[in-house]
Amino acid sequence: MKQLFTFLAILFFFLQVGPANAQLFKKKKKEAPKTEEKKPSNDKAYDKVITKDAETKKGLFTTHKVKDKHYFEISDSILGREILVVSIISGTVQGLNFGGAGMKARNQQVMRWEKMDNKLLLRAVSTQNVASEDHPIYESVRNNNFEPVIYSFDIETMNKDSTSYVVQVDDFFTTDVPMIGALSEGQRKSFQVRSLDKKRSLIVFMKSFPQNTEVRHILTYVAANPPANSNTNTLSIEMNQSMVLLPKVPMQARNYDKRVGYFSVAQTDYSLDEQKATERRFITRWRLEPKPEDLEAYKNGELVEPAKQIVYYIDPATPFQWRKYLKQGVEDWNVAFEAAGFKNAIVAKDPPSKEEDPDWSPEDVRFSVIRYTANPIQNAMGPHVNDPRSGEIIESDIIWYHNVMNLLRNWFFIQTAAVNPDARAVKFEEEVMGRLIRFVSAHEVGHTLGLPHNMGSSHAYPVDSLRSKTFTEAMGTAPSIMDYARFNYVAQPGDDVSLMPEVGPYDKWSIKWGYSYFPDADLADEEKAILNEWIKEHRDQIYWYGRQTGNPIDPRSQTEDLGDDAMKASTYGVANLKRIVPNLVTWTTEEGEHFETLEELYGQVVGQWNRYNGHVKSNIGGIYETFSTFEEEAVVYEFVPKDIQKRAMNWLQENTFKTPGWLLERPVLNRIEGAGAAERIRTFQSNTLNQVMDAARIHRLIEAEAALGSKTYTAQEMFTDMRNGLWTELRAGGNIDIYRRNLQRAYIERMESLMKADQVSISGWDRPFHATNSFKASQSDLRALARSELKTLRQQVRNNLGRTSGITRAHLEDVIERINLILDPK
Repeated sequence: MKQLFTFLAILFFFLQVGPANAQLFKKKKKEAPKTEEKKPSNDKAYDKVITKDAETKKGLFTTHKVKDKHYFEISDSILGREILVVSIISGTVQGLNFGGAGMKARNQQVMRWEKMDNKLLLRAVSTQNVASEDHPIYESVRNNNFEPVIYSFDIETMNKDSTSYVVQVDDFFTTDVPMIGALSEGQRKSFQVRSLDKKRSLIVFMKSFPQNTEVRHILTYVAANPPANSNTNTLSIEMNQSMVLLPKVPMQARNYDKRVGYFSVAQTDYSLDEQKATERRFITRWRLEPKPEDLEAYKNGELVEPAKQIVYYIDPATPFQWRKYLKQGVEDWNVAFEAAGFKNAIVAKDPPSKEEDPDWSPEDVRFSVIRYTANPIQNAMGPHVNDPRSGEIIESDIIWYHNVMNLLRNWFFIQTAAVNPDARAVKFEEEVMGRLIRFVSAHEVGHTLGLPHNMGSSHAYPVDSLRSKTFTEAMGTAPSIMDYARFNYVAQPGDDVSLMPEVGPYDKWSIKWGYSYFPDADLADEEKAILNEWIKEHRDQIYWYGRQTGNPIDPRSQTEDLGDDAMKASTYGVANLKRIVPNLVTWTTEEGEHFETLEELYGQVVGQWNRYNGHVKSNIGGIYETFSTFEEEAVVYEFVPKDIQKRAMNWLQENTFKTPGWLLERPVLNRIEGAGAAERIRTFQSNTLNQVMDAARIHRLIEAEAALGSKTYTAQEMFTDMRNGLWTELRAGGNIDIYRRNLQRAYIERMESLMKADQVSISGWDRPFHATNSFKASQSDLRALARSELKTLRQQVRNNLGRTSGITRAHLEDVIERINLILDPK
C-alpha cells in the first residue's frame, strides 16, 4: 500500500470508511454504528431512467438493461458491506489463456460501495493489514491503509422510497480499469498493446442472484503483436466479474500450520503483543458446524450432520455415463469428514430441471458445480472462492475438461498395462474409465476443501508393500489422494494388487485437523494448543505433509513417484516399461486406423522413463525438509545420506546413461518415424545429465561437505563418479556407439558451461532451501572441479586414443580439441 499523502489523510476524516477487518478470527464481531446520511437530490425520476422497457433482474444488486445502457441498483443496506470481486477470463484466444474455465487469469479483490454527495464510490478494501478495534493502533492502521477509489459513479436516480441508488455501469466495464482487466504488464508489452478500444468493448450480459451479481463483458485492445489473428491488430478477451457478498460476521478462522497441508490466507496484525508486525495465516475451509440441537451429541463424540452440507451439482452438460462416477468422487470424502465428527457432510446432486427450479443457474454463488467443459485440454482443476478475511470457502466450481479421459488412458496404460489386462486397449471399458474419473474427481474435490497437493505422502509406504495385495487393499497406493501418486507402477506380473490411491489415512487426519469444531473456543488461538498436540501425536511418516516444489530438492516430495526408495521403485517401473514396449503394436491395433495412438503411447513410455530418471536424480544433492516446532526438538533440514546419493548415481549410470536399447524397438519405430531415435535419446539423457550437474545442486553438495566433511557425498565424488560412468569405454576399449558419443559431447558442453558460470540464480521454488537467492559460482569450487575433471578426462582420452579407430577415434580426437578450447580459449 502506497504511503498516504497529506491531503488524503485530511480527506479521510470526512469519508465513511468501513472497519479494517480486525480480529477476524473471532466468532463474533461488533457491528459499527450506522450513521444517518443525507439523501442526494436528483431531478431524474426513477421511471425516466429505468423505463418500462427495462430488463430487470433482482439480487445482490438489481440489474437493469434499458436499450443499450446497463444499470446497477444498489440498496442502502449494501453500502459499507464487504464484497469480493472475482475476475476471470471466460473467453480468450490461442496463445493467451484458455477459455471456458478461465482460471488462468483469476484475480480477487475485496471492495465496498460508499456514498459521497451525489456519487457512489467503489473502493478497494485491504484485508492484509488489520488491528483490533479496541487497540489504540487501530486508527493508525486505518490511516495507513487508506482505501483507494477504484471508480466513481454518478447517482442517476433513486427508487421511490429512497432506499436504493441507480448508477450506470457501462463505462466501468468497457474502459481499461486494471482491477477487472485481463492483461498483465508483461502481456501488454509482449502483445504491444496500445490502448483499449471502448467502441469495441461491451457488456454481454448481467445476472443477479441473492448473494452475487455476475457481469460478462468483452474488452478489445489495439495491439501491434496480438497472440492470434495478427493481421487484425486486435485482441478481444471476454471477462466475467463475480461480485460476491461476504458474510457480515466472518467465520472464526483456524490458524495455519505448515506441518499440515492447507491453502491459506494471510494478514498482518498490528495489535498483537508480539513487539513486531505479526503475520497471521488462516487455512481455507468450508464453514462446517453442528446444528444447535446436535451440539451436545457432537461434544459427546457422536456423528452428526452439519447445519449446512457441502453440496456439488453436476453440470447438465456432463455425459450421462460419467455422472455417477463424478458423484462418487465427491462423496468419497464423507469418510474423512466422519473423522471430524460429521456424517453426510458432502453430497453430489443433479441440478434441478427448469420445471423444478427455473431460476437455478451454475453462476449462482450459492451453488458449487462440477463444470463439464468441451475442451481439448487434458486436465481438471478444483479452485475455490474464499473470504480473504477468515479463509471461509464460499463456493467452488470444479473445472472438468472432456479430454482428461485421454490423459487418464495414457497414465493407466503406461503405468499398469504390464500387469493389468484392463489397461491394454486404446479405448477402455466404461467401468474402467469410470473408476479413473472417480479417482480424479476425488482429487479435485480435495482441492476445493482447502487441501493442496501433498507430494510427500507416497514416500510413507515401503516399496515392497506396494506389491502386497492385503496392504494395498487396506491402504491404497499412498496415504493421500492429494499426492500425484497415480497408479501402481511398482506392481509386477502376478502380484494382484490395488492399482490406485483412495481417500487415505492422511486425508482423514488432515480433514479432522482442519474441520473439527471446537464449540468452547471463541478465538483461533484458543484452539491452537489442541491442534498442536494432535500434530505431535501424528508424526508418523503417514501423516507427513511434503509440499510441492517445481524442482524437488527434498526427494521425498516428488510428483508421480511411489514408495520410500526411488531407486527400487524405479527399477520395478523400468522393468514394466520393458514389458510394455514389445507389446505396443499389438495393444494399440485398430483396424483401418493409422499409427497416431501408437506414436502417442510410445511417447508416453519415453516420458515415464524420464520421470523415473527424475525421481532418482533428486536424491543427489537433496535436502530433507521436515517442519517442526521448538518443543519437538527436531531439525527441519537434513542432507540426504551419502549411501542413498551414491545409489542414485549408480542407478542413473545403469538405467539412464547406458544406452536404453529396449526403447529402440524397430517394429514400433518403423511405424511412427523415418528418423529421430538418436536425437530423442540424446535429448532425454543430456537433460538428466544437465540436471544432475546443475550449478545449484553442486553448490548444495559443497555446502554439505562444509558441514559434514567426508560423511556426505561430496561434489568431487559426484564429478568423479559421473566421469567414470560416462566414459567406461576408455577403460574397456572398443567402439563407442552413437548414443554414447552424443552423451559424452553433452558432458563436455556441460563442463564448459560450469567453467563459465558466474552469478547463479536460485529458482523461486528452491529458494526456501537456500539462504540466498543466488551464489557467486566464479568464487566457489565450481570452476576448479570442472577444470580438474576436464584435465583428467583429456589425459585418459590421450592414453586410450591409440586403441581406437574409425568414428570412435574421430570422436575422441574431437573431444581432445574441445577440451583444449575450453581450458585454453584461442
